[in-house]
Amino acid sequence: MSGIAGWVDHRRDLTRERATVRAMTATMACRGPDGEGLWTSERAVLGHRRQIVLDPDGLPEPVAFLADGRTVAVTALDGEIYNAEQLRRELKSSGHRFRGRGHAEVVLAAYLRWGADCVRRLVGIFGLAVWDHRSQELLLARDRLGNKPMFYRPTADGVIFGSERKAILAHPLVEPVVDMDGLREILSYAGTPGHGVFRGMHQVRPGHLVRVTREGLREHRYWALEAHEHTDDLDTTVRTVRELLDHAVAEQLDADVPLCMMLSGGLDSSGVTALAARTLRERGAAPLRTFTASFRQEAEFQADEVWSTPDAPYARELVERVGAEHTDVVLGTEDLLDPVVKANSLRAKDVPSPLGNMNTSLYVLFRAIKEHADVAVLGDAADGVFGGTMWMSMPPLLEAKTFPWTAMAHWSGGRHGMGTDLLEPGLLGKLDVPGYCSDRYQEAMRRVPHVPGQSAEEHRMREIWYLNVTSWLETLLPHSESVAQSLGLALRLPYCDHRLVEYVFNAPWSMKGFDGREKSLLRAALADVLPESILQRRKSPYPVTQDVAYARALCDGLRRLAADRDAPAAGLIDAEAAQTFVEDPAALVTGPRAWVARTHVEMLFQLNAWLDEYRVRLDL
Repeated sequence: MSGIAGWVDHRRDLTRERATVRAMTATMACRGPDGEGLWTSERAVLGHRRQIVLDPDGLPEPVAFLADGRTVAVTALDGEIYNAEQLRRELKSSGHRFRGRGHAEVVLAAYLRWGADCVRRLVGIFGLAVWDHRSQELLLARDRLGNKPMFYRPTADGVIFGSERKAILAHPLVEPVVDMDGLREILSYAGTPGHGVFRGMHQVRPGHLVRVTREGLREHRYWALEAHEHTDDLDTTVRTVRELLDHAVAEQLDADVPLCMMLSGGLDSSGVTALAARTLRERGAAPLRTFTASFRQEAEFQADEVWSTPDAPYARELVERVGAEHTDVVLGTEDLLDPVVKANSLRAKDVPSPLGNMNTSLYVLFRAIKEHADVAVLGDAADGVFGGTMWMSMPPLLEAKTFPWTAMAHWSGGRHGMGTDLLEPGLLGKLDVPGYCSDRYQEAMRRVPHVPGQSAEEHRMREIWYLNVTSWLETLLPHSESVAQSLGLALRLPYCDHRLVEYVFNAPWSMKGFDGREKSLLRAALADVLPESILQRRKSPYPVTQDVAYARALCDGLRRLAADRDAPAAGLIDAEAAQTFVEDPAALVTGPRAWVARTHVEMLFQLNAWLDEYRVRLDL
């Protein structure tokens, strides 16, 4: 896990631009706290910030391959290649000699052996750059599900790239401009693959690579979900899911630094925790460490349509069952309101988010975990992969001609979506966020692969499932990855293993919910390792505070912001709507309507801070 940045220019002498790329790389010091590297040539400069997860004595990156004293190619890697050892053995058998055991060197050797097609052979999470010194060509690639980020901005004579937007924004040729389309992407939460938000900036799409030559830039898809008939019976399907999940968890437990599990007490995180504990026992390793987030007001927990049960009792039961060493990270309202925490969680993501208190609580949780571990394994993405998202069981949301999470926001009282309803009416009219969502939704629908002869229900559920693991994951994965990496904490997500995703995709919906409950396949696959209480527990998302003091603080902050004529976001706010909000703090405490209402307030706070700190110029 690291951060990479670079600059390719086919006219400028970049041997003089080390300082420029070093400044870009420096913006990601938190992402790679264990070292810095820079490789320079006349047409390309690659920078790297290293975080040690494996191979503490490994080669410094970027890693270059030389022949007859001349550079052939060089690579920089953010992420991990889980099949690195298998590839290493294969490449050794074909004559390649390795100097260390780092994954970047394996990627470079694979590129020298197979060219750009090497990415098809990589299993893992990665954003990578390879500069071919012979052909003067740059290759940028991103893993299949998009676990790791990779941004780029074309220039007249090349490209500027980095693991995070902030690295590109540190380049003197890049101005932080956001136009109508960029603002729509922020406010819609559409998760449009490839969208970079800032004008001229793009993100390498999951399962894609970008090649930059003197002739320009070309994008290629190397992986996509494919539709085919599922011929396995139910028992075989359950068994296969378990085997794939066992393999994914075991692969992702290798580390030369302390590793832990994030445990909520729900099916998803409990499942990977139980499998991990079993694997580590078989290896004779020390007991697993687990961490759970809870709020100080948990004794006053109020069940609603979304959060039906508190996490802590279920987490404790699982911890006792597997013999883990457990830590409860107890969050208070003061943590969520801490201005340092709020500022750092925004800086981690580089763009505003409607999930303000979820970002800050995640930051505090990861900060506590980092005191004990350098790698955390999460149960994230299982809802998307196994069909457990809330909207999968709500016909009005399934039938909507927009993203189901957008429809859920409408259902919960958001007139325009999440994080939108306090914006000035004239601006909302120009933006037409619902129309933007509808357009992006239609584009996504055209990408869904289908099996001939499906029933209408199977056809629709396949579409929604596809949205879950493409557009929704493009919003979900950065939510955790960027916040964790800002603290130097590496994340691993076994449910994002592409082999598991490919298999589950083609299992029919009637099989995914064979017993009438969400995530039936996963429940069946984990039945022998989890307590019955967790197997039967109703889905409960990542917790949010129900403290009325937090709601009052939001209203007080909104009142001050709406009255501040010099605030960067002053011209964007609907003062009348803001006044309505501040008069009813109780409407922001609990339930889906309160959750969506909070997004409107917190988006304004984040927009205001973002415009100020990033010196964003809105071109509207």
